[in-house]
Amino acid sequence: MTLPTIPLFVTHLGGSERLIGVVVGIFTFSALLLRPFAGKLLESKGRRFVFLIGLIIYVISVGSFGFMGSMAFLFAMRIVQGAGWGFSSTASGTIATDLIPAKRRGEGMGYYSLSGNLALAMGPSLGLLLVGVVSFKVLFLISAGLGLAAFLIATTLRYTEVEKGAVKTTTIKFDFYEKTALPPSILLLFITVTFGGIATFLPLYAAQKGISGIQWYFLIYALSLMSTRLFAGKLYDKHGHKFVFIPSVFLMIIAMLLLAWLPSNTVLYTAAICYGFGFGSVSPALQAWSMEKAARNRKGMANATFFSFFDLGVGIGAIIFGQIAYMYGYASIYWTAAGSVFLSLLFYLYILKKEHKQGSAY
Repeated sequence: MTLPTIPLFVTHLGGSERLIGVVVGIFTFSALLLRPFAGKLLESKGRRFVFLIGLIIYVISVGSFGFMGSMAFLFAMRIVQGAGWGFSSTASGTIATDLIPAKRRGEGMGYYSLSGNLALAMGPSLGLLLVGVVSFKVLFLISAGLGLAAFLIATTLRYTEVEKGAVKTTTIKFDFYEKTALPPSILLLFITVTFGGIATFLPLYAAQKGISGIQWYFLIYALSLMSTRLFAGKLYDKHGHKFVFIPSVFLMIIAMLLLAWLPSNTVLYTAAICYGFGFGSVSPALQAWSMEKAARNRKGMANATFFSFFDLGVGIGAIIFGQIAYMYGYASIYWTAAGSVFLSLLFYLYILKKEHKQGSAY
C-alpha cells in the first residue's frame, strides 16, 4: 500500500521526482545493508526472533508516517522501515524454505512467492484507491494495522530449530553472502530494476498522460501473476530454469516497451498482463534456483543474498529512474527498464555457456 503512495506523499510534502527516487530507494538500501546480518542471526538466534523483531520495527515505522510533516523525518523513518523489512522478509523466506520438500521446491516457492507478489500487486491498488478517499494519516495507520495483524499471526507459528554445525562449509571472513546463490540473484537484480520504475513512477506517469484507472493495472497484474502458479513452479521442477527464464524475460521486455509507448488504457492493461506473467513466473524460479546448492545451514544466508539483490534492483531503479524522469521524462524510464531486462538475458546466456563448459548445473 505504501509503495505507490509514498511518491504521492512526497509530492504532497513538496518533493520533486529526484527526491521521490531517493526516499523510495533509501528504504531498499537500508534493507539491503541489514539482510546479511539477518541471515547470520537466522542461523544463530533462530527464525522466530528475527521474524518478530523485523515485523514490530516495520509496524512502528509505517505507523509513524501519518504524523510527519517533514521530509527529514520521513527520510529517517524510511531507513527504519527498511531495517524492519530486511529482517522480516529474509526470515519469512527462510521459514518457507524450511517447510517445503526439496523435490517440490520450485512449486512450493511459487506458492510462497504468490503471497508476496499478491501483496505487491493488490497493495498498490488498495493504496491508490484509499488515497483518494482518506487522508495520508489514515492510510498509513491502516498499513500499520495490517502489519500488526501479521505480527500477531507470526507469534502462533511453529518454527524449525536451527541446526548449528550440521554441515561444514568454507566461508569468507566477512560472511555477507552465499556464493552459490549469486548467479540467480544477479539476474534478479536486472529484473527488479523494472519494478522500481513501475511501482514508484507509473501512477505519476499515467496521470501525466491523462490515463485514469491506474489501480486496475495493479489488479490485472495480480490476476495474471496468480495464474502463473498453475504451471510455472511445476515447469521449473520438471525442466529447470531454462523453460521459465527466457519466456518470462521476453514478456517483461514487451511490458516495458508498451509502458514507454502508453497511448491508452488498453495498452496499459496489456502491459500489466505481460508483466504479471513474466515477473510472476521468473521470481519464484530464481528464488528456488538460489537455494539449490546452498548447504542446509546456509539457507538463511542464501535467502538473504537473494533478497539483497531484489532490494538493490528496486533501490537502483527508484533512484536512477528519479533522475531520468527529472531530466528526460517518465517514458524514458521504461525504455531504460527494457534495456535492463535485456541485460539479464545476456547474463543468463553467459551462465548457460559457462554451465555447458563446466559440465555441471548451478
